[in-house]
Amino acid sequence: MTDDVHGTPGEGRTTQRVTLSRAINLGLRAAMEKEPKVLVMGEDVGALGGVFRVTEGLAKDFGDDRVLDTPLAESGIVGTAVGLALRGYRPVCEMQFDGFVFPAFDQITTQLAKMTHRTRGAASMPVVVRIPFGGGIGAVEHHSESPETYFAHTTGLRVVSPSNPVDAYWMIQQAVESPDPVVFLEPKRHYWDKAELDTAATPYPLHRSRVVRPGTDVTVVAYGPTVPMALRAADVAAGEGRSLEVVDLRSLTPLDLGPVEESVRRTGRLVVAHEAPTFLGLGAEVAARVAETCFFSLEAPVLRVGGLAVPYPVSRLEEEYLPDADRLLDAVDRVLDT
Repeated sequence: MTDDVHGTPGEGRTTQRVTLSRAINLGLRAAMEKEPKVLVMGEDVGALGGVFRVTEGLAKDFGDDRVLDTPLAESGIVGTAVGLALRGYRPVCEMQFDGFVFPAFDQITTQLAKMTHRTRGAASMPVVVRIPFGGGIGAVEHHSESPETYFAHTTGLRVVSPSNPVDAYWMIQQAVESPDPVVFLEPKRHYWDKAELDTAATPYPLHRSRVVRPGTDVTVVAYGPTVPMALRAADVAAGEGRSLEVVDLRSLTPLDLGPVEESVRRTGRLVVAHEAPTFLGLGAEVAARVAETCFFSLEAPVLRVGGLAVPYPVSRLEEEYLPDADRLLDAVDRVLDT
């Protein structure tokens, strides 16, 4: 992949047209240059640059004492990161695929998430667990999971997911700087999406949601891989004379529902989309809280569009499983027809 790089004369800025994966790489570089205690660790993150090449070149530039190739043992990776954090380091762990995080689930939820509370604040846990997540790349079993709800339900963890290269660049640096453990969910099917990145811009706050497309008829809430899908659906709806307002949650815990509530008070209708199964997914939390705070503004029940109540299917069937623009627009039709 080639990124287009060019300067902006007179402003001292450099903008680059980069992929989402490259943006994370640049963000990690910036974090490592700023703080020598930042370490990158995981399976094949060194010479190979990671399975998606997100860490490509970091070992060459920062050395193998800061970019650590680990054994194939996810529980050991996170457990080691907990120990390193206790010694003042800021480890960034890579899980090769979403389904591989489950062997590390115990370390993440019972050690990493609880250590600060257990020590009454004496020990912070500045650890980032990077997880390529979601489907859409035709992968085999265990390579297309959406585990966000498991971690969002665990007190002590912060869970975030960028949906575009610009957010990816800034959010990974903000995650590394966080004193709390952060689960960083990377929408792998959008690793190769490109956008213009200004590395001198002011970053948006890590735990704030954002309206990414204004509209007047229906509010659509999405995050990570479903944001581009929601924007495509909004384009189609616009051609049919319907105006969708799309809100990118960006942070799953803590949740910033201010822009969502403000939008719903204007549109009166809400659809929430995510790839994870609909049952007990993030959409359920968003729907419940909007029902509490915007009950008298709602003109129709809140609808959720998500994965089906089946294990993630084989690759030839994943298009039937994943929510797409058609399913989202069907939900939009239903809330407008109510």
